[in-house]
Amino acid sequence: MASTKTVTREDVLHMAQLSRLTVDEDEIARFTGQLSDILSYMDILGKVDTSAVEPLYSPVIHAPTMREDVAENRRERADMLRNAPDGSDEYFIVPRIV
Repeated sequence: MASTKTVTREDVLHMAQLSRLTVDEDEIARFTGQLSDILSYMDILGKVDTSAVEPLYSPVIHAPTMREDVAENRRERADMLRNAPDGSDEYFIVPRIV
């Protein structure tokens, strides 16, 4: 892909320095080509007419929930304490941390 914007070796070295990455000569050559290809693809996407497209905040359609938001206590204290490793009639007993 030929791009109007090309990424140079110095650009790759600068990005590597900003990212705190060590790159060797083979990686510099590969990243230069790959980043130039990405920019040329962005040029193609920039030419697409999106004037009739409504902006999205998410590609997923979020349907509102249709239930009333009411707090419910569905668990009984005895049921909760039955699963505890140690407990009294009303409380969890935990190891002392000090």
